[in-house]
Amino acid sequence: MSQDNDRPLLVVEDDLALQKQIKWSLDRFDVVTASDRESALAAYRRHRPAVVTMDLGLPPDPDSTGEGFRLLSQLLEADAELKVIVLTGQNDRANALRAISLGAYDFFAKPFEPEMLALTIERAYRLFELQAENRRLQSVQPSETLGGLITRDPDMLRVGRMIEKVAPSDATVMLLGESGTGKEVLATGLHNASRRKGKFVAINCAAIPENLLESELFGYERGAFTGATKTTVGKIETANGGTLMLDEIGDLPMPLQAKLLRFLQERKIERLGGRQEIAVDVRVVCATHQNLKGQIAEGRFREDLFYRLAEIVVDIPPLRARSGDAVLLAHAFLRRFAQENKRGAMSLGDDAARAIESHPWPGNVRELLSAVRRAVIMADGNRVTAQDLGLSMAAITPAAEGDVADAGGTGDLDLRRVREAAERQAVLAALARTDSNIAKASELLGVSRPTLYDLMHRLAITAK
Repeated sequence: MSQDNDRPLLVVEDDLALQKQIKWSLDRFDVVTASDRESALAAYRRHRPAVVTMDLGLPPDPDSTGEGFRLLSQLLEADAELKVIVLTGQNDRANALRAISLGAYDFFAKPFEPEMLALTIERAYRLFELQAENRRLQSVQPSETLGGLITRDPDMLRVGRMIEKVAPSDATVMLLGESGTGKEVLATGLHNASRRKGKFVAINCAAIPENLLESELFGYERGAFTGATKTTVGKIETANGGTLMLDEIGDLPMPLQAKLLRFLQERKIERLGGRQEIAVDVRVVCATHQNLKGQIAEGRFREDLFYRLAEIVVDIPPLRARSGDAVLLAHAFLRRFAQENKRGAMSLGDDAARAIESHPWPGNVRELLSAVRRAVIMADGNRVTAQDLGLSMAAITPAAEGDVADAGGTGDLDLRRVREAAERQAVLAALARTDSNIAKASELLGVSRPTLYDLMHRLAITAK
């Protein structure tokens, strides 16, 4: 165990001469000492050690084990994964076994071989780290429903949690965000999380001419108009039992807005040329990049329809505001397109990662996806450069570089919040740039892996 382990070793021993001897023999570790239960608990709270060695006989009655067992219970109650190595007398095997049954990692009878104790401590450290990593991996299993959502950004993670929370209901959801931010990915995730048995059907209200949009949505009967040679089911009816996504709802013509409002109120439709009402059970999700309240003020969007559609409103942040996500997504896209194009294992060069971080991505995820796809095709080797992406390091602006400095917010002088925001941004950037390789990310940040893990835990950053 190297000295750079950031979780110290706590040695609890009331015999100060023996305490000094143990500390000297374990000089490869960062040793913190305590001589009684109270000072041991104070040292634990301050230093959060991974491993503790302790004598069971502690003041005020060193000839009894009561105080030692009390300390053992309090330490394991504070952290069940803490590795406690109990030091006992030669003829104290019963108490040693009792300590093991209470959760101690191991025991040593005095006098002991320092090298054997050091070896046991090293093993305890390794086990502690392996168990911590296992818990982290279990805690970051991808969501089955939002598996298409790749993010570490706190705001985007909140969006994901919000989608999963609202999914089981039948509430109409409005997704607001710039073009290319992933509204359809979230709508699909919402449908999957709802467990509705019908289809997910999407229609772009801006992509279909106004004179055809009504028939696309509501369907038509044979003979309803010239060329209607057969009865055709519309998108709303096709989505029966499932989810209907109305993309670019802000472009829906006013006459259709009235008809859609009636459907949302009655949950029944009439096909064009038909006289029979058809009941439809469908979850409606709409999306737009436009300012609908501004359109309402201008008389271009019905206010009553807006409130029908906006039972739950989800604001999706643009890619430029999502810390570390651009590089994180780029790695994922690179793997996908390299496999599709049979290019083997490909990776982002350092210049490419920095260029991706600094680019504002006005087209958001859609623009990034196109850039990575092009780079996979155009790259000469297996390492993608900024030039392959069509980006230049010259595009880094002073404002972009200043983002880290202003991480705590303009005018925010609360040192703790400023430091935490800066740490979060640095960790997210390092994880994204190294494609979630903890060893490389810790090296990039200039800290040990345990320190990075502690930072990620404190900042609630997942490993994947």
